[in-house]
Parts: sequence; C-alpha cells; structure tokens
Amino acid sequence: MRTRTTSLVALAAASSIALAGCSAGGGESAVPEEEQLVSGLTGTIGSKDFSEQYILAHLTSQLLDAYGADTDVNTQVVGSANVRTALESDEFLGYWEYTGTSWITYNGNTTPVVGAEAQFEATKEADAANGIAWIDPAPLNNTYAFAIRADKAEELGVSSLSDIAGLPVEEQTFCIESEFSTRDDGFPGLVDAYGIDVPNDNVALLDTGVIYTATAEGTDCNFGEVFATDGRIAALDLVVLEDDKSFFPVYQAAFTLKQETLDEHPGIAEVVAMFADKLTDAEMQRLNALADVDGEDPEDIARDWLDEQGLI
Repeated sequence: MRTRTTSLVALAAASSIALAGCSAGGGESAVPEEEQLVSGLTGTIGSKDFSEQYILAHLTSQLLDAYGADTDVNTQVVGSANVRTALESDEFLGYWEYTGTSWITYNGNTTPVVGAEAQFEATKEADAANGIAWIDPAPLNNTYAFAIRADKAEELGVSSLSDIAGLPVEEQTFCIESEFSTRDDGFPGLVDAYGIDVPNDNVALLDTGVIYTATAEGTDCNFGEVFATDGRIAALDLVVLEDDKSFFPVYQAAFTLKQETLDEHPGIAEVVAMFADKLTDAEMQRLNALADVDGEDPEDIARDWLDEQGLI
C-alpha cells in the first residue's frame, strides 16, 4: 500500500527536502494573542506522497498558523520511510502517520493488534520508546479493503469478504497490486483467512489507479483492492465489503511529532484535536475525491474545509 512500503527511494531523498515544493505558511494568527496556543512554533509539516496526506498536512499547517505558529508544508518526499526519517532528523516538525505502518514497518511487528483503540495504544507505546509522540487520532482508517460495483454487489448478494467464498468460481475475480499479491497482510493471507480458493487466472495484477477503474468497469474483475478512504470509491459507485474477520491491520491516522517538540509546545495537541475527530472515513473519502476526482488543490481543499467547520 502506498502508506506501507519500505522499498522506497534512497534515504537521501529525506535529506533533500529543501524548499522546493513547500507551501509557505501565512504566519498570521486568526485569533487574539492571548488565545494563541502555539505562539512561537515554527517548522515544516511533512506529508507522504498522495492526496490524503497533502490534505492532512495543509489542514494541520493552516490551523496551527491560525493559532500563532508559522509553518510551511512539504509534500515532495517520496515514501513512508523517508518521511519518518525526516521527522527523526528534525527536518519535519511533524506529519500524519498510520498506526499499522508504524507498528509493522517501523517497529518490526508482524502481527497486528485487533481493534482500532488497542492498535493505537500499542503503537503509541512502541513509538514512545523512539521519542515520538502520537496525538489522539482521527476516526479514519485508511486500511486495505476490497470494493465491488454497487449494482454487482446487489446482483451477487455480497456485503462482506466472507461472502466471496460462496460465489461461483467464475465470479471470484480480483484486481490487486503486485506488492499486495505477496504480503502476509495482503492477498495470500486474505484468501487463507476467508477460505477463498481461485486459480491464478482469476487474479489480475494492476497499478493502483487502474484497479479503481477496472473494478468499476467490471471487465478484469469483480473485486478490487482499494484503500478505505479513497475518494474514488464513492465517485465510481463502488461499495467496500466488510472485513468481517478483521483480517486487515488498522491504519488509523494520527499526527506524530517528537516528544520533545510536544513538551515544548503542548498546544499542538489542542489545535489538532479541534479537527481530528471530524475526519471519519466518509469525510476523508469526500475530501480525497475533491483532489483525486475533481482536481482541486489540496491546499485550497484544506482552507475551505476549515472555513466550513468554523475553525478559521
């Protein structure tokens, strides 16, 4: 998954952050001086290289600036490991991370913790030993999922992953990424957990973006590997099947930063809490669709949303 990979560009990319591709913060607070929770805070809010992360980074930067900070945004670093390195080396003030990514990729655990709250607490504790703090998370869970056309789901009578195994073999067709095809928390583990037994000809390996359109067209597959908060799900009239055996790890999003930074500026947690709990799967899908389907600028999406919420 785009948020999970470790075979990324060289770590040198993390040290070449520079100013190219950074959005400058306004540095102008929208609240009275006595209410500026993060006055004096400066730095760069980081981001992984896809729309959801761009939006989250701009939301954070803009609201921090409204409360007295002077931050900018960098969306140019490619790969989860490089973004994490940028945080550890103080090139990023903070960025939004996913619990499953940190638990599995950075902390070396092979078995996910069942349940969003339990996974968050385990990840938070593991990263505390690395000097990294996790602010209370958003509800959104950008995990792996399988989607199907809404009309096809109704025709086949499927609503959960368990339903797939009972279908005729010719209807059990899948579109997946090449990486997902080999991961323990990907297709091999999925078919084992759900008792799915299909020939290789039933599985098409496609690029991420192509999977959405192929699933919507229904020519290559009925079931496409997607990411649960992707805006193309609703836009293409796809429905996500329930992971009724809780096979996929939880990838709940939360703002992460060094503990020493949070100790120095505890108001960061208060500012992030002003909007984090509003970011449900459905709301993040809607915002992502504005970027990935409608082509809007993530910086503008963030500003408009904060305005709609009455936060700036």
